[in-house]
Amino acid sequence: MRAWIVLVAMAAVLAGCKRQGERGAAPAPGASAEPPLYLNHAQPRLPTVKLWLGAHELTAEVARTTTEIATGMMFRTNMAETEGMLFVFGGPFQVAFYMRNTQVPLSCAYMDPAGTILEIHDLEPFNEKAVEARSDNVQYVLETARGWFARHQVTPGTVVRTSVASFDGMNWAALRPWSGR
Repeated sequence: MRAWIVLVAMAAVLAGCKRQGERGAAPAPGASAEPPLYLNHAQPRLPTVKLWLGAHELTAEVARTTTEIATGMMFRTNMAETEGMLFVFGGPFQVAFYMRNTQVPLSCAYMDPAGTILEIHDLEPFNEKAVEARSDNVQYVLETARGWFARHQVTPGTVVRTSVASFDGMNWAALRPWSGR
């Protein structure tokens, strides 16, 4: 049953994907246009939260909406050593990340609902082959400059802490009002 739900969700996402610059048909009169799945340019800086991984601190932009998550680090040209991007999903599932339109070499940590790192992967710039999680219990993904986790001896099992609350008690929507994107 769960595999079927994941396949339906993936089909819906893939059906919504378009090539850069491609536009869909104009909406019917009186109908609202759907926002793009991802932007065709770098997104503005997102709200941030302080994270601690052991003794190491990161300032992470928080991607919560569909467009923020789908755009991620696309079209950006750098990521500082002390920065990251945290992707927040509505519930746990088996995520898969890839590097479409992303030139910055990144590492990512797949985390469970409590903020515990389950897996760490290095991602290659512009590689569109998805890196699928082994677990279906991933609710957060933290992207950093490539090799950050290894340089700071952060491994699976590490619990990520926030400046605001525990991951499972965090009100992510309070970081910014819903933008409609």
